[in-house]
Order: sequence, then structure tokens, then C-alpha cells
Amino acid sequence: MKYNRLTKEQFEELNQEFSKFLATQAIDKAEWDTIKVEKPEVAEQELDIFSDLVWEGVLTRAEYLEHFSKNHIFLFQCFDTHVQSIVLKSLVTETDFLTKEGLQWLSDNMFTETIEMKTGTKEFTEERNSSIFGLIQQGAFLSDGQLYKQINSIIEA
Repeated sequence: MKYNRLTKEQFEELNQEFSKFLATQAIDKAEWDTIKVEKPEVAEQELDIFSDLVWEGVLTRAEYLEHFSKNHIFLFQCFDTHVQSIVLKSLVTETDFLTKEGLQWLSDNMFTETIEMKTGTKEFTEERNSSIFGLIQQGAFLSDGQLYKQINSIIEA
């Protein structure tokens, strides 16, 4: 398995897609029910293959990621061969970007000496989707890129 298996909730959400996936392998509902009981290892393999296909599609389309921690915000824009980042760090240790108040504080203090801002570019050292998946495993999540675009447009101005 290349990525993680989808959760039970994710499988429920993708029920129709999973049915179509099984249909492409000439497995109908009755046969699937039989496989789950009589050949659980085959059922596990099918779940893993489907999970990897879903992840591959999601990661291929991924363009922006965000990762928030108490004193840092990491914003990423993913390209084919590299990722560009904007890192915001609060120099006020009491700040907590995981709270609404912390984000308001960031908004009020964005361009003061209490916020350290760095940008960078990193070439992917492994396959693109695996690299993005690694960021997700570390706590990043997919985003629409609005925050990245806002801050980047100010930096570039």
C-alpha cells in the first residue's frame, strides 16, 4: 500500500465510487459480500487498492496545503517538481494560532516585528504525490489557497 487506507467514514462517503471500482473488476454486491466472508485477505487488498487510487487522485489535484501549530503557520503551494512555502512565526510565545483569538492577533499584527515571515522553495526529492502525502501525515491539510495567495500577493508587492 502506497498511502493510508481510507477510514470507514470515507468509504461510506465514497460508497458509489467503490461500487464502480468493484464493477470494473466484475465484482457485484453479492460476490463482494462472499469475498468479505470467505476471502477476507482479498477484501483487504481491494480496500487498499481503492484507497491508493483515491489518494492518488486527491494528491494529483492538490495545489495548496496549510499546517497550523501553536506559534507557526506553514502555507504551501505545490507544483510539479517543487513546493513553495510561506512560514509565519509568532515571536510572542503566548500566541496560539490554533485559536480564534490567535488568528485575530495574527491579523492585527501581521506586519509588525512580532511576526517573522520566511519564504522558500524546495524541490521534491521523492515522487510529488508521496511528498505531499508526507506533509499531510505531518498535519497539513488541503486548502483553497486563499491565505497563501493573500500573503504572497502582499510579499510580492
